[in-house]
Amino acid sequence: MLIREHSEAIEQQTLSPYACLSSATKGRQRPEEKCPVRTDFQRDRDRIVHCKSFRRLKHKTQVFLSPEGDHYRTRLTHTLEVAQIARTIARALRLNEDLTEAVSLAHDLGHTPFGHAGERALNSLVAGGFHHYEQSLRVVDILEKDGQGLNLTYETRNGIVCHTTGKEADTMEGRIVRIADRIAYMNHDIDDAVRAGVMKETDIPKEITDILGTTTTSRINTMVMSVIEHSEGDTLKMSPEVQKVYEQLHQFMFDSVYSNDRVKHEEKKVPELIYLLFTYFMKHLDKLPPELRTAAQTESPQRAVCDYISGMTDLYATEKFKELFIPGSWKVN
Repeated sequence: MLIREHSEAIEQQTLSPYACLSSATKGRQRPEEKCPVRTDFQRDRDRIVHCKSFRRLKHKTQVFLSPEGDHYRTRLTHTLEVAQIARTIARALRLNEDLTEAVSLAHDLGHTPFGHAGERALNSLVAGGFHHYEQSLRVVDILEKDGQGLNLTYETRNGIVCHTTGKEADTMEGRIVRIADRIAYMNHDIDDAVRAGVMKETDIPKEITDILGTTTTSRINTMVMSVIEHSEGDTLKMSPEVQKVYEQLHQFMFDSVYSNDRVKHEEKKVPELIYLLFTYFMKHLDKLPPELRTAAQTESPQRAVCDYISGMTDLYATEKFKELFIPGSWKVN
């Protein structure tokens, strides 16, 4: 028996009836020989970790744009925290941790520079709109590996595109990532906001802290345990009490942090920066990377420019803007 087959047998013997078994995957977009060691979901995870889009997440904004400090979250550290929370829930419910981790690690690969401000800016410029979850799927299907894509399994791809709003993922593992994403960002955004002096832990209303606790650790633990203890069959949920205060906490964060003038001050510059980059490259398609120049011909110029800008890091987008629109110093040879 191959090592992979042994791992598949262990899954069949130990996982919940609601788990997605790697041996039962609906397969990849293109058939390929199976790995003798790794299951299909393990291969998905490894391909994601090794791809360029994953590495670029370290220089993409989570909430605070390019913060001057080593301990603020980036899109990469957010992704890792989602994966940790999701795996904890998956293990407790005896679901497939490898699939859960693969979806977690890939869910934000299509995110723009400058966080949701960049996403909103592109959404206003692209016919049909722009949504990072759809772009994440496009990244793994088409853009990675110079246009070859990562050729991931159906279940991983489905979890990626269904990780936020709208239709739920087909698998329990994909649904776990949606709830883990919400638990992660709510709590690390509080931590970052306190670090930035935008709010204090004691600002959180008492009716919330009485249920969730007063620290990041206690809040995450309360939410995770509520999901584990109250999920039934193929339905993931928190207790009504915890769900209610989670929603109250989300509203508190929207009022205190997400719409805070101090936090949003620099974001006001993002739409113009994205607009100028977008219009420049629409007029100068020859300045796109070679693979995207091809996409401009085979799909559309707008699609290719959108792919280019959405893949930029905060730093790269800023430097590209300076290069194109800010006059440089005269240099004497």
